[in-house]
Amino acid sequence: MRVLVTGAKGQLGTDVMAELKSNNIEAVGIDREELDIVDAKACEEFFDKANAEKRIDAVIHCAAYTAVDKAEDERELSYNINALGTKNIATACKKFDMKLMYISTDYVFNGQGERPWEPDDERQPLNVYGKTKYEGELFVEEIAKKYFIVRIAWVFGIAGNNFIKTMLKLAKERDSLTVVDDQIGSPTYTADLSKLLVSMIQTDKYGRYHATNEGYCSWYEFAKEIFKVAGVTINVAPVDSSAYPAKAKRPANSRMEKKKLDEMGFKRLPSWQDATRRYIEELQKL
Repeated sequence: MRVLVTGAKGQLGTDVMAELKSNNIEAVGIDREELDIVDAKACEEFFDKANAEKRIDAVIHCAAYTAVDKAEDERELSYNINALGTKNIATACKKFDMKLMYISTDYVFNGQGERPWEPDDERQPLNVYGKTKYEGELFVEEIAKKYFIVRIAWVFGIAGNNFIKTMLKLAKERDSLTVVDDQIGSPTYTADLSKLLVSMIQTDKYGRYHATNEGYCSWYEFAKEIFKVAGVTINVAPVDSSAYPAKAKRPANSRMEKKKLDEMGFKRLPSWQDATRRYIEELQKL
């Protein structure tokens, strides 16, 4: 099997590449330097050439515009990358009968209530970023024949910046912190997620999935766990989201239902607490 990974240098793409290689699957990693996914002609030429050399069986599409607040001002750029770029990838996948795995987000939902979101729930994004990822999902569903849509949330990995790294950095600079406690969701460790994605891409169990580490928490509870695991003593106080006004509206409810993973025979990710511990141990080795 030969798998192409977009956004291969990003937080998730880095771990997906490593996981493919550890499974002895040929991995081709590309980033913006190798291909501008927004350029339809460039995409067509790239996949024509790549498949002429040796067939690509699947694409794991990790590349995305993820600056949630900046997207409110950079609407066109966000749309071009998340929607049009995905359209171009989906078109190539249809042409060459390649499987497509599109990495999406909890932000496609409206974030209301307390019930965990089902994969087939109605999508009503709250902000520009969520809307462009939703539009990407629509292109995947309309164009690709063989697709997985995998929604994730609160991502952390060794490559790139994330909440855990930010908390540990702030703890070195301050004696106390306030963290929002009215947004509930599940953290997702890219090392765990990549195992599931690589397992999934080798099947034909297509459709929409939710994939985060097990259990729910608020950002405040997440921060408390981070400091406990890292052995950091700092005063952390909970606050409402109103204490941190942001350009983009955040979902209060990012709980996602994952029983479809069980139904389709996939292994769920470990608990978010276990993932946090293992991740911090990895960070401390660097």
